[in-house]
Amino acid sequence: MSTLDIVGLCGSLRAASINRMALRLAGECMPQGMALDILDWRDVPVFDGDVFAQGLPPVVHALRERIRRADAVVIATPEYNFSIPGGIKNVLDWLSRGEDQPWALKPVAILTASPGPVGGARVQYDLRKVMLFLNAMVLTKPEVFIGMAAGKFDAGSGKCTDETTRKFVTDQMAALQRWIGAVGRMKG
Repeated sequence: MSTLDIVGLCGSLRAASINRMALRLAGECMPQGMALDILDWRDVPVFDGDVFAQGLPPVVHALRERIRRADAVVIATPEYNFSIPGGIKNVLDWLSRGEDQPWALKPVAILTASPGPVGGARVQYDLRKVMLFLNAMVLTKPEVFIGMAAGKFDAGSGKCTDETTRKFVTDQMAALQRWIGAVGRMKG
């Protein structure tokens, strides 16, 4: 059996982002037979219809093809102003262009981490709406909202220090593995 190829997108570019830590945790918690590759999108330009009319920028084309080849995507993102951070929304906008966009029927899991008590719930609801429009197959349960996240990760190593959080993420990654199989059977 081959390894399931999972790509990760973090809604924050900061190296010390708690969502980047959460995304790494997702990779650690994946069942055997799954591997996570976290993608870097910092060079994606602001969406511009005039640029798009000339063709996809190479960095966007490369991201699209990497996502297309992946068996699934895990998105971990902070919540900015009660919604989706502009940078990651821009990436989604670029990737969604054209009839051959890579999100159609792509299994996706979403998790969020926040220093506040809500754990990024509002961004998840908005992100789920966007992904639904892109025809992605978003895993609905279990949801993972990591509230008060600064106290659940070691600032130096970035490792999760909270066993309850680790269990929630482990359960979600196991569900993603099953979801990939279910979506594959639906595509048939």
